Amino acid sequence: MTTAHGVQTAAWLLVLLPAVSSAVLLLLGKRANKWGHLLGVTVPVLLFIYAVILFFSIKSSSGVGRIRNLQLFDWIHVGGFQVDVGFQIDPLSMTFVLLITGVGSLIHIYSVGYMAHDEGRRRFFAYLNLFIAAMLLLVLANNYLVLYVGWEGVGLASYLLIAFYYTRDSAATAAKKAFIANRVGDVGLSIAIMLMFAYLGTTSFAGVFAGVHGLSGGVITAIALMLLLGACGKSGQFPLQTWLPDAMEGPTPVSALIHAATMVTAGVYLIARSSAIFDLTQAGRTVVTIVGAITLLYGCICAFGQDDLKKVLAYSTVSQIGYMFMAVGLGNGVYAIGILHLVGHGFFKAALFLSAGSVMHAMNDRINMRRFGGLWRVMPITWAVFVCGYLAIIGFPGATGYFTKDKIIEAAFDKGGTSGYILGIVALIGAGLTAFYMTRALLMTFHGQRRWEDDVHPHEAPKSMTIPMVALAVLALIGGFVLTFGGGLQNWLEPVLGKPEESGVHTISTPVLTALTLVVVAGGVAGAYLVFGLRPVPATQPVGSPITVAARKNLYADAFNESVLMRPGQWTVRGLVFFDNKGVDGAVNTVAAALGGGSARLRRIQTGFVRSYALSMFAGAAVILAVLLAVRFS
Repeated sequence: MTTAHGVQTAAWLLVLLPAVSSAVLLLLGKRANKWGHLLGVTVPVLLFIYAVILFFSIKSSSGVGRIRNLQLFDWIHVGGFQVDVGFQIDPLSMTFVLLITGVGSLIHIYSVGYMAHDEGRRRFFAYLNLFIAAMLLLVLANNYLVLYVGWEGVGLASYLLIAFYYTRDSAATAAKKAFIANRVGDVGLSIAIMLMFAYLGTTSFAGVFAGVHGLSGGVITAIALMLLLGACGKSGQFPLQTWLPDAMEGPTPVSALIHAATMVTAGVYLIARSSAIFDLTQAGRTVVTIVGAITLLYGCICAFGQDDLKKVLAYSTVSQIGYMFMAVGLGNGVYAIGILHLVGHGFFKAALFLSAGSVMHAMNDRINMRRFGGLWRVMPITWAVFVCGYLAIIGFPGATGYFTKDKIIEAAFDKGGTSGYILGIVALIGAGLTAFYMTRALLMTFHGQRRWEDDVHPHEAPKSMTIPMVALAVLALIGGFVLTFGGGLQNWLEPVLGKPEESGVHTISTPVLTALTLVVVAGGVAGAYLVFGLRPVPATQPVGSPITVAARKNLYADAFNESVLMRPGQWTVRGLVFFDNKGVDGAVNTVAAALGGGSARLRRIQTGFVRSYALSMFAGAAVILAVLLAVRFS
């Protein structure tokens, strides 16, 4: 017990080590270029090893004994308001710690080869470690205010990583877009924290969850909706989803880190962590499921209109996070299913992104699928990794998605009533569309006739890249089985998220629903094969149907934001600037000019000549005398 206690009290190293390594790499500058990447890789690997040890120290306990609070130091102490910096080590936080450090370590190792010839490699690893530190602080915090610090740290690090190639206008614009969209969501989270303080006098998880039962329904719903707004910003959910595909401007390992295991899952974590709040507001949970359902379909539709492989995967992430939001929005007993799919998604989406990066590495950074084709012959390992991720995401029997995503579809139908059927049908349609656009990506990239230019000589990636890819491919295939075997992850999360309730009577029996889901998925695969497998893929983009055109333009979401939000905002600012220049500044400048001009004219009277002053005195006396005489004889 003493050893376990010692292991747990050292949890602060999870945040300190990556933060210090990031500072070292940034402060030493070019002097750390030769070994900076080695430090950058070593830290997350050590953190993962420690996280595994910490996991087993927690697992040795049972029930609420698995929830430990580690108080580090006082932060704010004003009157009766006190905030301590502390960590909550429990099954939920440990699940995220293992995912972040495990998948993060593989991405770091992959980055050594991917960034081998990049002059900014040391800076890149500094940003990666800063990101890891902020994300770990977010999931380990034991109160909402400390969580908010990690939340903002993740936003800063993601901005730096997306804008890594800051000399490119597209990268700078994408980073700014991500930053602004996240700030909108962050306002919601900050308002939620203010409401907690105003009504409960605390921001700690324990204090908020204990006191929230005494609040009115309106206040609880307001807090839940503001938390949801924050979650939508970080997780790229409707209506704050447009930044996520543009984040592909960063290096591919960044895409894998942001879209697989870390940043985009923060919103799902926030809602799951706040389950005690959402359980008390049906309206809040309903809005969460609606947001998830809309985003699920939005991501699927946009994905099949993209020719950029990374953007296909990005919109796929938008859609898969929609599944997770739908799950956590269903409430009691289903939160764990959302986390289950989150972990599985971390495996297969990281595998897909890293294999896409391998393709870019081989194709001189080109990413247009219409210029690929036939790559499986020259890149068999990359092809095999992509296929493993593909099988997992479409829910092929035995692969990870089969064990995780299908549970969400089942839970949606089990909600019952009209809303349950609507959510279940949406989830089924999403499964079919996912199978369609992922099959399209697989066929256009790796199969069919060669369509690349003569100056490209595709080749397999080095071992520093292929080994992490293969490890993730294995997890994509067997991870779902491991996570669900004997109720694995769901039972592990029970002390935090409650007992799973999926074992009751199902609206549609499991075998029937499984068969129906597989038929829908098979239909999506067959449809894509008929269009892109049996016909030659044109090297140039065809005009396409109106739906395809809309999908290419992200269903005009950017156009809507520009027309309704950006341009009116610009016009308002320009109007205010004009009023400030011509109105406020104009009035001030007019008064100043009048005073300046008048004083300049008065100054001309002061000549310095005695005769002028004598004449002025004589003239003044004459005027006074004339006035007196006029008064006397009037």
